[in-house]
Amino acid sequence: MHKPGIRMKYYITTAIAYTSKKPHIGNSYEIVLTDAIARFRRLQGYDVYFCTGTDEHGQKIEELAKAEGVTPKEHVDRVAGEIRAICDLLNTTYDRFIRTTDADHEAAVQSIFKRLYDKGDIYKGEYEGNYCVPCESFFTDAQLKDGKCPDCGRPVTRAKEEAYFFRLSKYQRQLEEYIESHPDFIYPEARKNEMLNNFIRPGLQDLCVSRTSFRWGIPVPFDDRHVIYVWIDALSNYITALGYRADGSSDLYKKYWPADVHIVGKDIVRFHTIYWPIMLMALGEPLPKKVYGHPWLLFGEDKMSKSKGNVIYADELVERFGTDAVRYYLLSEMPHASDGSISYAEMIDRFNSDLANTLGNLVNRTVAMTNQYFGGILPCRSEADDAVDLPFKRDIEAVLPAEAAAFDAFKIADALEAVIGGAKRSNKYIDETQPWALAKDPEKKARLSTVLYNLIEAIRIIAVELSPFMPETTDRILAQIGTDLKSYESIQRFGGLEPGFRVGEAQPLFVRINAPQLLKEIEAEMREKTRAAKCAAQIAGVAKIGVDDFAKVDLRVAGIMTAERVKGAKKLLKLTLDLGSETRTVVSGIAKQYKPEELIGRRVIMVSNLQPAVIGKIESQGMILAADAGEDDVRLIFADGIPLGSQVK
Repeated sequence: MHKPGIRMKYYITTAIAYTSKKPHIGNSYEIVLTDAIARFRRLQGYDVYFCTGTDEHGQKIEELAKAEGVTPKEHVDRVAGEIRAICDLLNTTYDRFIRTTDADHEAAVQSIFKRLYDKGDIYKGEYEGNYCVPCESFFTDAQLKDGKCPDCGRPVTRAKEEAYFFRLSKYQRQLEEYIESHPDFIYPEARKNEMLNNFIRPGLQDLCVSRTSFRWGIPVPFDDRHVIYVWIDALSNYITALGYRADGSSDLYKKYWPADVHIVGKDIVRFHTIYWPIMLMALGEPLPKKVYGHPWLLFGEDKMSKSKGNVIYADELVERFGTDAVRYYLLSEMPHASDGSISYAEMIDRFNSDLANTLGNLVNRTVAMTNQYFGGILPCRSEADDAVDLPFKRDIEAVLPAEAAAFDAFKIADALEAVIGGAKRSNKYIDETQPWALAKDPEKKARLSTVLYNLIEAIRIIAVELSPFMPETTDRILAQIGTDLKSYESIQRFGGLEPGFRVGEAQPLFVRINAPQLLKEIEAEMREKTRAAKCAAQIAGVAKIGVDDFAKVDLRVAGIMTAERVKGAKKLLKLTLDLGSETRTVVSGIAKQYKPEELIGRRVIMVSNLQPAVIGKIESQGMILAADAGEDDVRLIFADGIPLGSQVK
């Protein structure tokens, strides 16, 4: 435990984000979680170093860049910029944003690889196995689930290539003994049991740590046909970010390593509790004190997916609700051991009930009453009612120990609940004391003075306790109550404020949201997202054709001379088209969208060299172009003003 007055170090990291695409809010949860922990430790007086960043090498990046027509470096620069912008938007206070393309990281990784090779812990061999490109992992036949990747469920490809291997098997017993003798190393408990029983005790296979089938990676320093594979490259960031050198000459590394905690998603606990500690053992370096595998943030009951139209991005939420409200929701809604969920309805409800009503109303009416009854000057404590005041003070003083205990257990939602509980208790105190009634009786001025002092002091304590979660809101609250007293020591005991200073003006912290109206807007947006995703998937699934194939299609501008409904067919219109040099009869399924009379004289684009086909018992001598706008909505592509017979190229 931290002792006040002693400046202890605290090193905390997130997993580094893969630069394949812009992260959704489920990915962004981790950086907010880690930031809240870092901020609370700083509040306690710790010397905190907080590291996050991006993982930028690999076959998947090389393939994505090729598909985009850019270099891999151009691709990762763009995505890393998006990821860092989201970290900044969410007001996270990282000390280093490391990129695995940073020159100092690449040099350190090559040094680590060479050192492990010189020790005999890395050797050259040949690998043949099942490879999953998105996960960048090899799997044996026995590890596959229904012939697919056991981690992501995608298809795998058979790969065989020369590779360097890291001797995991050499350190299996040492790792097992370490985990068993350090029960807090893997957290929560269920993750530890999973690693031991499912992966370590059945036997560890040596790990492939180089590749020759792609080039986007850090070259093996003594064999440039190979690039260093993801595990040694990405996992090493936790020490290379501190300037790690084999000779121990980095002051930053000596100061902060070993890490106090690695914050990672539950899906990558295996890499951080097997591969990473064994690498450190082989290097002769201390192991991190703890790896916390947090759960996932789902949309309702589902993982976020573009095809489902349920992908939510941090910038969208911040634009709609504000940074602190997004941070509040993420941190209050996620359990520490099981998956959490995000829904717009629940977020709006939390916003209105917890932020606008409980917290915002408490601050607003307390500041307003201080201005109204005492001219804005914080009054003195002069007439206490121990039966009411003492329980209130004890309850407010109990919040900080509860918050600290929850942070120690990584139960961040519980920590936030304790703080909001303090606000609820303060609102109850207002109901108990009824300041508005006291203000009507001149003889109760002294009692009113004490009540408002107690409320302002409680609000100050709550605001400081809230700072790891909602830092901007903390500053706004302190500005309204007219103080900058926010040290950890000052909130351990009730009564730190000296009376006599002026409070600010009462300003709404959070304005209530019209839930039905906003949900209606959001539902419309999500329907459009789903439609767009389906459209993109359909386009992606269409077979590619060459220029020669496209040149075979003759597209011409045609004028609609006549239009009539086809008897017995609700969707079909029979059109007579003028190509300038000839006329054609075409049958088109546009009767639901267009009346015959409104089409006369319009010009459309026609596929003129299509084989005739019988539609609705009528020979159709071509096809006109239309767009499928979704939900049985077909729209013609008009070419009004273009000469008849013009070829579309």
